Amino acid sequence: MPAESQPAQPDFGPDAPGGRFRFPTPRPCEFAENNVVHGRLYRCADAWQARPVIVLLHGGGDFPGNQFGFHLFARRCQRAGFNVATLELPYHFQRRPRQYGRAEILCQYGLISQDYLQMAKTYAQAVAEIRSLGGWLLAEGCPAVALVGVSLGAYLAGLTGCGDARLASIVMIIPGTRMGLMLSQGEPVVGRRVREVIRRRLAAGEELDRTPLNLTLARPAISKEKVLLIEGMYDQIGWGAPIDLWQSWGQPDIWRLPQGHVSTALTALMPGLPGRILRWLAPRLNKSTVEEKDFSASLR
Repeated sequence: MPAESQPAQPDFGPDAPGGRFRFPTPRPCEFAENNVVHGRLYRCADAWQARPVIVLLHGGGDFPGNQFGFHLFARRCQRAGFNVATLELPYHFQRRPRQYGRAEILCQYGLISQDYLQMAKTYAQAVAEIRSLGGWLLAEGCPAVALVGVSLGAYLAGLTGCGDARLASIVMIIPGTRMGLMLSQGEPVVGRRVREVIRRRLAAGEELDRTPLNLTLARPAISKEKVLLIEGMYDQIGWGAPIDLWQSWGQPDIWRLPQGHVSTALTALMPGLPGRILRWLAPRLNKSTVEEKDFSASLR
């Protein structure tokens, strides 16, 4: 994982309206499409550089959540006085190499790749990009940057938080924690052929759990008071147990929702939970920078 990070130089070109931007990845690979990071910045209407920023990180392959759910969440954050930025993670959406389909990318470069070194490189690339964007936002004068991730995005927020003490907070919604548990936990809810593949890879998953890819072996670079875990109690297809992370990270705040993986992801972007998350984040994002009357009214 990257030990240092240079601020990004995002390009808000005329062909990228609505706050959309792009910048070169700090960790290029052999695919031109994946070497360009795409994102969107939802600025507050006035003096946006004086306001905190929430960076939203989508789940694996979650196009609806990234394009629509995050848009609604971002608008609510703006009303509360927070800027919002979104990023497309490596090998997702516009960054997928044209010669590969979605399933091929997942199997060769993404979450379930059997090339474990390549998978680690993909995660390291994502962390470098998140840190690079955060560095630019802080250099612009924004007083605080927080990460809010869902599923894969939550795992990457955790990896980033273990190496970047500049973050004001991280919120991890149904996060992955370790690869071995992902394989064993997903077995009961998949088909026979996939189960056979999973069983062949359990030993490899156990080995991966001895590496820095296992979040429970690491520690965040920020205090536990700045960490929030959100768990789906009936999550059968996730790739980790937030309760294990809660124990190893010193018991930060944790919310346990009586839902599964997908329903928790959807709830995180629907009325109810977003406002609760914002209320939790507010004091950690320098609430004094937000007008009290506007903030209180926007979260009702």
